[in-house]
Amino acid sequence: MIKKFIDKLLGKSSPAASRFGKREDVPASVHGIDPSLVDQRALDVVETLQRAGYQAYIVGGAVRDLLLGLKPKDFDVATDATPEQVKGLFRRAFIIGRRFRIVHVVFGRGRQDRGLSEVIEVSTFRAHLDSADAEQVSGNERTSKSALAGMTHAVDASGRVLRDNVWGPIEHDAARRDFSINAMYYDPQTQTVVDFHHGIRDAKKRVLRMIGDPATRYREDPVRIIRAVRFGAKLSALGFKFDAKTREPLQASRSLLADVPQSRLFDEMLKLLQTGHALASVEQLKSTGLATGIYPLLDVVVQRADEAFVKLALQDTDRRVGENKPVAPSFLLACVLWADVRSGWDKRQANGEQSFAALQDAVDDAFNARIGDVSGRGKLGADMREIWMMQPRFDRRTGASVFTLVEQPRFRAGFDFLRLRAQTGEVDEELAHWWETFSTASDAVRRDMVDAVRVEQQKQKGGAKPTRVRRVPVAAPVEQDPRFREVDGGSEDEPMDTPEATGEGAPARKRRRRRRKPGGGDGAGAPAPQGGND
Repeated sequence: MIKKFIDKLLGKSSPAASRFGKREDVPASVHGIDPSLVDQRALDVVETLQRAGYQAYIVGGAVRDLLLGLKPKDFDVATDATPEQVKGLFRRAFIIGRRFRIVHVVFGRGRQDRGLSEVIEVSTFRAHLDSADAEQVSGNERTSKSALAGMTHAVDASGRVLRDNVWGPIEHDAARRDFSINAMYYDPQTQTVVDFHHGIRDAKKRVLRMIGDPATRYREDPVRIIRAVRFGAKLSALGFKFDAKTREPLQASRSLLADVPQSRLFDEMLKLLQTGHALASVEQLKSTGLATGIYPLLDVVVQRADEAFVKLALQDTDRRVGENKPVAPSFLLACVLWADVRSGWDKRQANGEQSFAALQDAVDDAFNARIGDVSGRGKLGADMREIWMMQPRFDRRTGASVFTLVEQPRFRAGFDFLRLRAQTGEVDEELAHWWETFSTASDAVRRDMVDAVRVEQQKQKGGAKPTRVRRVPVAAPVEQDPRFREVDGGSEDEPMDTPEATGEGAPARKRRRRRRKPGGGDGAGAPAPQGGND
């Protein structure tokens, strides 16, 4: 501190002065951003903040995409207003995070992951602080929660930042961002881009360059290693490449990830696989020497990415993201671990275990070996289990269970899984086609389809059994009975003199003797039976 004060008095330039770069305000005539690509909700947030007297800009990847002529999927805003001040300006705004406190401004109703609402993320300009001046804790986010509760700037023993909520000017905020192409600020009111670190130049040259010393920046936040891979994968199709200084320390810095909480690594793995560039991310991991060692489950993904079933699942995920359709991590991870489940299932059945129980045991083994405690026992794990346990049910296409299966909430995920199995030849394509038709058919057509399958199965068992038709019995007309004829002046039911009626040529019918009631006598005290022959 004394040295810095003396250098300031003597007018010596500090290394920190160059670290903040030089501000350039680039007009629309130079950067060429199309304002029609800017989301109206982001414009509303910026306008509200500026009208309240604060600085506000669209920032980060959205500015990068706008420069490249792409329509951003997400818009972030940076401002000099504190989180509490931001929250006070919007009806639906929520402060989130501990390590970095930010505000989510929510538009629309319902859940964001179902496309029913949109969130604009608003962050406050942060100060650029030397890690040597930060408070140090001996543990990490979990083991030192009580110590971190009252801190605004803290690091662990390796220099990883655990708390960073000290506000500062815009030039400090720019220096704290990772890549130069992500450190630009766009004011939609004046259509000016504020650039401190030659981001526009790097965007034109298609260069991914880390601001500051890359090794130091990776040490401050090792997750930047994974972010570098993700940006490299996303922008590789546009011709972007890492500059040498940014790429060189990546592999050597991998060991720093051991101190990052598993839950955060799990989330970063999902971003690699579910942002529309899963296959490209796998290639980036291989080319940068990071194919293993980031996260155990990610190692399995990279290892199996060339297998037909997993490759189809990765392609399907990329396609759905490109079509703005929702994707679920449970589906992709169920595909990645299906080889483990299927192998265990087959072995148990070969040993005589019942199919359903064998599958349950195989699923438990896969969870224990691959998933661990991060998400395997939560909703993600429950969804994966349901997708797997649904597969043998698709083989049964008769009975009431067929109609209940198609109404299951997870039916579509289970069917998509079956469809991929059919595409790789694991099951008959006709089975997948049948279920696709059945799922969209009317109730009458569904019943006909089930009946057709039942008849076909009976034929395969050795001949179709005659279909039972329930017939309603109808009484024969009286005149058809040969024992009766119509007699003039008599009853229509008078018997004919036929051998059958008279007993000739036929055994005599035994006549039942009616028993007298005790004490009845010869008619005394009780009437004789009507029509009696006694």
